[in-house]
Amino acid sequence: MIHPTAVIEPTAKIGKNFKAGPFCYIGSNVTLGDDVTLKSHVVIEGHTTLGNGNTIYPFATIGHVPQDKKYGGEQTYLEIGDGNIIREYVTMHPGTATGNTVTKIGSRGLFMVGVHVAHDCVVGDDVILANQATLAGHVIVEDHVIVGGLSAVHQFVRIGAHAMIGGMSGVEQDVIPFGIVIGERARLSGLNLVGLKRRGFPQKSISALREAYRSLFTPDAEEKPSTFQERLLKLKDEQSDIPEIENLIAFIQGESHRNLCMPRA
Repeated sequence: MIHPTAVIEPTAKIGKNFKAGPFCYIGSNVTLGDDVTLKSHVVIEGHTTLGNGNTIYPFATIGHVPQDKKYGGEQTYLEIGDGNIIREYVTMHPGTATGNTVTKIGSRGLFMVGVHVAHDCVVGDDVILANQATLAGHVIVEDHVIVGGLSAVHQFVRIGAHAMIGGMSGVEQDVIPFGIVIGERARLSGLNLVGLKRRGFPQKSISALREAYRSLFTPDAEEKPSTFQERLLKLKDEQSDIPEIENLIAFIQGESHRNLCMPRA
């Protein structure tokens, strides 16, 4: 089911049950899995690999050269998993030689109209990027993250699993797992409790996360004054047997180029 106006270069590798609507273009180094559907006017270029069951809507441009002045035509890559929905006017770029040489996107994501994923990003599974959300270069987005519409994420920022970014936010600092941030210069505003409940996290874990958030970010005024690192070590000693707390601590202690997004003072 390939429309006669679609152009597929002879060396492109196409899986089973491929569908391409009018005026699609598939470059010579592209590899597509089974059950891929291109609605129309889709361009896939570069050393790009798509897994099975991806659906791409009109005017999406996947795999063209990155928007980086340091890029000099090196062979770099874009890898996309399975079952993603990529809507109209989405752009996704490969890596750069000065980065990881590869941009990686997981499976079952929803990338709404006008989303941009820049070079050297790593995006996990079950991620939702709403309309016009943009990721600058080298951003890491873990599993089950939601990024609201018209939001922008600064280069090298990490966003932890199950976090939520409010619409029209500018994210310049790392976002903890399970957190919510919002604002023109986004600040941490609490935990993604609704998301945790919807995804079936046990009440024990949710309660532990709420207490961990309170102790780390909003300690009582009556408590003995302490630094953030002291409170983090105390949390590690007291609640590190809970997997969600382990993930939170590991993220905070992980390697990063940015500071941690904190609540407003």
